[in-house]
Amino acid sequence: MSVALEHASKVVGRETHIADVSITFERSTLNVLLGPTLSGKTSLMRLLAGLDRPTSGRVLVDGRDMTGVHVRDRSVAMVYQQFINYPTLSVYENIASPLRVQRKDKAEIDKRVRQAAEMLRLTPMLERTPLQLSGGQQQRCAIARAVVKGADLVLLDEPLANLDYKLREELREELPRIFAETGAIFVYATTEPSEALLLGGNTATLSEGRLVQFGPTAAVYRRPVSLRSAETFSDPPLNEMTVEKRGDEIRLPSGRPAAAGGMLAGLADGTYTIGVRAHALGLARRAESDIEIEGTVDVTEITGSESFVHVHAGRLKWVALAPGVHEIGPGAPISVFVDPQAIFVFSTDGRLVAAPAADR
Repeated sequence: MSVALEHASKVVGRETHIADVSITFERSTLNVLLGPTLSGKTSLMRLLAGLDRPTSGRVLVDGRDMTGVHVRDRSVAMVYQQFINYPTLSVYENIASPLRVQRKDKAEIDKRVRQAAEMLRLTPMLERTPLQLSGGQQQRCAIARAVVKGADLVLLDEPLANLDYKLREELREELPRIFAETGAIFVYATTEPSEALLLGGNTATLSEGRLVQFGPTAAVYRRPVSLRSAETFSDPPLNEMTVEKRGDEIRLPSGRPAAAGGMLAGLADGTYTIGVRAHALGLARRAESDIEIEGTVDVTEITGSESFVHVHAGRLKWVALAPGVHEIGPGAPISVFVDPQAIFVFSTDGRLVAAPAADR
């Protein structure tokens, strides 16, 4: 089975929610929709589900036009941010509810409910009501109800967003295993690049209702086709600066020259945007070829195992992710160092020109 959008757009009043998106999801795949708030993730899911009809374009299932078919007549299940369970029913009855609507017999209902409960580690809680569960258990109950339905397409709209950190981490580790066991098409929306990387599968980067890139998650992360895709798939935000290349030198925004090495070597003269992810920005020189950027510290955030150092250098506002604890106060002078082998290079129109090796 496959589900596809073909040149689909959704316009509401004067606002374009989805703009000419073509994308195909295949059976037994996990597909992540990655983008900031209002990038079009939920709007795209609603088109896939049949909750909304595209203003133009088509929705195809196995090549068949399903654009006008109501959600009730599609094999779709959806899980939202909120814990949407029936509060007066037991966990067992919550999971069983779509099977009862389908008029399955008692034995099949019991078998499938217990299989789903085992998969979601809910077996000891089957007789409880949702209000007797933790937040993570309530969301697992909602996911179990979607899984037990046997839908060909399961849509998860930021399902972990309302959970605390520990519960999010717990479910993030479990979800790839759950997805692998069902054989359905899963489409999972998130604003967090780290969540996309953890889940794996395929990732679509979205921006302002447009599909920027779609492919295997690791490939999209390592080789974004454009500056916009790299920005979407970077957290902390991608560090950027515009440079002028002339021969073997580049001119930094500060006016200082630097050697045009690494990913800049061999490129034609011209103006480029350099992108540096936070983990590739060093607080100490690691090689003679490193490019030094002088600035001052705005703030340092210490997480315990690593530190986020926010640096202000002229018009540049960068973030370095450094291992260990670095107690650097606001206003302190600092130099950060860019490894030219670990940078992304983009043309003036935002297209990728050069990318670092996969191990950078």
